[in-house]
Amino acid sequence: MRIVLQRVKKAKVKVNQETVSQIGKGLLILFGVEKGDTDAEVQYLSKKIVNLRIFPDENEKMNLSVKDIGGEILVVSQFTLASYVQKGNRPSFSHAMEEEGAEKMYERFVELLKEEGILVKKGVFKAHMEVELVNDGPVTIILERKANSKQSDPGK
Repeated sequence: MRIVLQRVKKAKVKVNQETVSQIGKGLLILFGVEKGDTDAEVQYLSKKIVNLRIFPDENEKMNLSVKDIGGEILVVSQFTLASYVQKGNRPSFSHAMEEEGAEKMYERFVELLKEEGILVKKGVFKAHMEVELVNDGPVTIILERKANSKQSDPGK
């Protein structure tokens, strides 16, 4: 599972020129699911994200979570995060989870974030979307969790 997380002042998703979701201060999450990913990865990453201290405190140190600041989250499914480009110049998507399973994981991820008491909005699964954002910082973090992995941080 791969996630690109961006701290934003605001973000929105459009489908066919129409805004379908928007948030104020919080997190924009691009969510990609790979074959073999399980509910354990979804649970781990949802818990990690809501508690990730990447918002500034009164001393401008990254010390507060989206939960602490009462922020919002916008989750956008993005199967291209499961791409690999080791061979040739065209990305391979053979590691991406099949559509039905990926959509279930996406919905489960959103559900778990909501259970943490956070206002969560989402894009439209499998739609061609335009994503607009004002990145705050900029702060962009890549989270990855492999099935059966004990750690998400390779350095630990």
